[in-house]
Amino acid sequence: MDDKPAYKRVLLKLSGEALAGEKRFGLDFDVIRQVCQVIKKCVDAGVELGIVVGGGNFWRGVQDGGGRMERTRADHMGMMATVMNSLAVADVLEQLDVPVRVQTALEIKAVAEPYIRLKADKHLKNGCVVVFGCGVGSPYFSTDTAAVLRAAEINADVILLAKNVDGVYSADPKTHPDAVKYDNISYDDMLQKRLTVMDSTATSMSMDNRIPVILFALKDPENIYRVVMGEKIGTTVE
Repeated sequence: MDDKPAYKRVLLKLSGEALAGEKRFGLDFDVIRQVCQVIKKCVDAGVELGIVVGGGNFWRGVQDGGGRMERTRADHMGMMATVMNSLAVADVLEQLDVPVRVQTALEIKAVAEPYIRLKADKHLKNGCVVVFGCGVGSPYFSTDTAAVLRAAEINADVILLAKNVDGVYSADPKTHPDAVKYDNISYDDMLQKRLTVMDSTATSMSMDNRIPVILFALKDPENIYRVVMGEKIGTTVE
């Protein structure tokens, strides 16, 4: 592993469930602080870092509202959940003296900047972490798709998917103990084998824009720094 970061500009996707820790609902500030301390290490190393946060620790639109709510409204509720998570992450980063801005795809001017690509780019160049909330701002799109879209817009070198699994497997390792973990896999293989690491829209978009994705477990937040510095962890999709 080199002393210099392997990537200059990174888009980190944090799942909402991961921010809930063992509670699996709400926010575990011990977990968030551990994650933010590692983010600070990355920023101190010179990495420009954007973050997209999921909302599954509060509300998953189509899953939680399915059959009981109109889909668009349920998805908008999910976007609000990502804002709560974004503000929590931003607050802990500020406690650690990390400059941070929250930008949202839906305008909520009282609490966050509206998402403007050029403004986000300027913040990143100035050493600010930018937390992107509200997904893409439209229903029917996941926050994984939002992560790929924002990565493409800010010209990120890589997308880091920090989730509750430690890589891409040939099947669900929880139900298939003999599932094989991949160190590397192509986008084509992911789509053909219907591996549900990201939804198909996010996978196709990252493939079309040729942005590598590295998926790893957030259980040890130090994995974020290790990946940024070039250590081989999890699964690389490219």
